[in-house]
Amino acid sequence: MDNQSMTARFLRRALAAAGCAMLAWTVQPVAATAADLSWAAEPAPAPLMPEWRFQLTGYGWATSMTGDVGVKHLPPAQVDVPFSKILKHLDGGLMGSFRATNGTWTVMTDTVWAKLSDKTVINAGGGTGVELGMRQLIASALVGYRLPIGAPDLELSLTAGVRYQRLTVTTKIQPGFLPLSIDRSSVKQWADPVFGLLAHYRINDRWFVNALGDVGGFGAGSRLTAQGFGSVGYMWTAKLSTALGYRAIYTDYKDGGFVYKVTEHGPFMSVAYHF
Repeated sequence: MDNQSMTARFLRRALAAAGCAMLAWTVQPVAATAADLSWAAEPAPAPLMPEWRFQLTGYGWATSMTGDVGVKHLPPAQVDVPFSKILKHLDGGLMGSFRATNGTWTVMTDTVWAKLSDKTVINAGGGTGVELGMRQLIASALVGYRLPIGAPDLELSLTAGVRYQRLTVTTKIQPGFLPLSIDRSSVKQWADPVFGLLAHYRINDRWFVNALGDVGGFGAGSRLTAQGFGSVGYMWTAKLSTALGYRAIYTDYKDGGFVYKVTEHGPFMSVAYHF
């Protein structure tokens, strides 16, 4: 073999060895990087926020009233008015509630508004006419926290909130012998902190029970106020339910000569939309 052929073969081997060395040098850091990536800890997924569910409810409350009501300079008078008499003088009413919950926290509002009126004549001979009117507003708001009792079908929450009440009484006196009228209006309003328990129990996929009890006032607005209601409901669809129940609200409020120590109570029926 001549020197030229040996030289060519040597060059080929040298180039091949250099190429392998370069390839190994190139692949090694890539492989190391890949190994590092394969062992690197993946970032933990962000925790899912609890889904909020909402409920809009309209209801009718067949309210009766019992207790004592008094105005200044007059002793309190005992009242016992059944719903049948209230309905006779009812001019209008609006009742509804809104609830939002994510399974742990609950926010709920409730509103009751009613307007009543009555007319009478003091003298049978066609003398003085008297018109009486009353508007009542009860507005409540609360926040509840579900207790970890470990019962999947029972949601029991501690609640804290406020209940606002406003009474507006109007009087119109029209003497029969004079072409004029005397109008008077009086407003009493107060707000009470309230604390209680809220419960929702699923009997099965369709039937459920709701209950609420609270107490408050403690001199902040009224001397004492308390509420309780319970109902049994049925889910007609995933978005529509109805319920029947009984509700009572007790208020012991006194301001100067005004006394309002009354329990409003009666059955109610509700229709709720869930979304």
